[in-house]
Amino acid sequence: MTGALESALRRARDRGRKLLVPYITGGLTDDWVEILRAIADAGADAIEVGIPFSDPAMDGPTVQEASTVALARGTTPLSIFDDLRRVDAGVPLAAMTYYNLVVRNGEERFAGQLSAAGICAAIVPDIPLEESTSWEAVAAAQGIETVLLVAPVTPDDRLARIVERSHGFVYSVSRMGTTGERDHLEAAGPATAKRVKAMTDKPVLIGFGISTPEQAVEASAVADGVVVASALLRVLLDADGGGPEAAAAFVSRFRSALDAG
Repeated sequence: MTGALESALRRARDRGRKLLVPYITGGLTDDWVEILRAIADAGADAIEVGIPFSDPAMDGPTVQEASTVALARGTTPLSIFDDLRRVDAGVPLAAMTYYNLVVRNGEERFAGQLSAAGICAAIVPDIPLEESTSWEAVAAAQGIETVLLVAPVTPDDRLARIVERSHGFVYSVSRMGTTGERDHLEAAGPATAKRVKAMTDKPVLIGFGISTPEQAVEASAVADGVVVASALLRVLLDADGGGPEAAAAFVSRFRSALDAG
């Protein structure tokens, strides 16, 4: 059965819309929930909410900085879930977290907390495919879709298994290494997405390094859309203060570019 995130992304894609999924670190600022609503209103099709972790292995310096700021403010998974229970974002929410936090809470309890907070999908990038069966089943029982990642070096046989088990969308990583802003879109991103698209009708989004509207348009020529994280977080971490209006303006530029094609 198709879940809330995948259903929403499929509907948007089938209308001819290129998908835009911004990322915000939960608890980054006092007004982070207002920022979340602002980027939803600015044209996000879904939003990825990062749950800050002290050892984020796949995150580059900007996401790490955002996590450090959020943790220093006393942010916890429970505080993020509590904040989200009090807001209707208007678009599907996917949590991005690490398996340490899942294990610490227990898979069933953590999945229940996600669901109670209004989150409908989870990205847990550090759990190997061979060890994620339990989490996927527990999450699915709570209505949580598990989004899986594919990399440029993923062989075809493994790629097929990932695509089959990924729900919500298939996250196509544009490059090897960590997240972070880039001055150009690496060729491996569209090439990987093309391989995935040949295997599935599920939505396929490119992430890791999508930094400008132009890069988003380039990536979406092959994929169904993009995930934008570090570039948006850099706006929010700016010393001048990037609040809801700045975040909305950033997302609006990407939305306009994607709509124009």
